[in-house]
Amino acid sequence: MAADLGKWGNGPHYGPVLSQTELYLLRPELELHPILTGSDGSFHLVMSLQTGVLGGFNASAAASDSEFVKKDEPATIPRVEQLYIISDLTPWCTTVRNESGVTLENICRTLFQQYTQEYVTEAEIAALSPRVHDHIQRTAAHRVNNQTYNAPPTWGGYTPASPVPNRFQRVDWLRDRMFFEGVRKDPDYTRGRLGFDAPNIFVMTLTS
Repeated sequence: MAADLGKWGNGPHYGPVLSQTELYLLRPELELHPILTGSDGSFHLVMSLQTGVLGGFNASAAASDSEFVKKDEPATIPRVEQLYIISDLTPWCTTVRNESGVTLENICRTLFQQYTQEYVTEAEIAALSPRVHDHIQRTAAHRVNNQTYNAPPTWGGYTPASPVPNRFQRVDWLRDRMFFEGVRKDPDYTRGRLGFDAPNIFVMTLTS
């Protein structure tokens, strides 16, 4: 049965936006938007963390693309000023902030920015096995080559070959699993990863 999405539209269901202090004092159970959990039967979100392009499709009409018209709806009810997203594929924690209440688009844009504007540190690279390091390097080289291929030609139509990158964007760490699949509440994993849990910490699933 399709989720009831009426309450995610503008109306009294929103309630106040909880600050971080209020969230920890009240400790409410936050309900995730169905688009984030993949339970919205009318729209499946498609987002690449490499390109940031947002779109989706209706499962009953998968041949047609759908516009992300619900991007301004709140990510959770009650609404919160900030939430945190971790993943079992990466060592990082992404903080998403909006004093008016974190929205679906806030999550998408912040994840894209974090994974394309932040770089893997030397310490993080040093902790990798040679095999994984090689996979990440090949992913980065492929990304750079694609960016060069799609860039306007230079020097009279000749575009020089891109060198092998010596810095990796965080998105390169994902290798082929760079598509957002959803987020979930997972207290056991969160405690094992961070040593504690909180209502606004969620775990991101990625897919290829």
